[in-house]
Amino acid sequence: MAGNHNHHVLQLVLSCRRITAQVTNTTTSSIIAMASSSEHEFLAHYRAHLNRVPRSHRFWDAKVASRVGEKLGFRLREIGVTGVHIDPRDELSRPVHYRLMVSPLFDSIKRAGVEVSGVDGFPLCVTPSN
Repeated sequence: MAGNHNHHVLQLVLSCRRITAQVTNTTTSSIIAMASSSEHEFLAHYRAHLNRVPRSHRFWDAKVASRVGEKLGFRLREIGVTGVHIDPRDELSRPVHYRLMVSPLFDSIKRAGVEVSGVDGFPLCVTPSN
């Protein structure tokens, strides 16, 4: 299955409230897998940030992004996808604070056994600390 990542594109949808990662099959234009911080697992984290004082407008962080990447990586492996591609220009056009928070997502997908092409040399790759 070498090279199958050319047909699968990883796209991120980011807002201050959630992060969503979806993989699209470019030949059929259909979403084949996705993971989001709006899933049930993240509900307690979201509620904790919602009621936090002082109020914050950011409801996810690098740890949440890492877990979303892990979930997406496992879902991709389950359906037999071994590689995805990102558009580095899209990722580099994001503000620096978003790049810092999404880098662990890419690392988590790689740790799940899915190759992520297009992130080679991606600046500011950091892994969240516990």
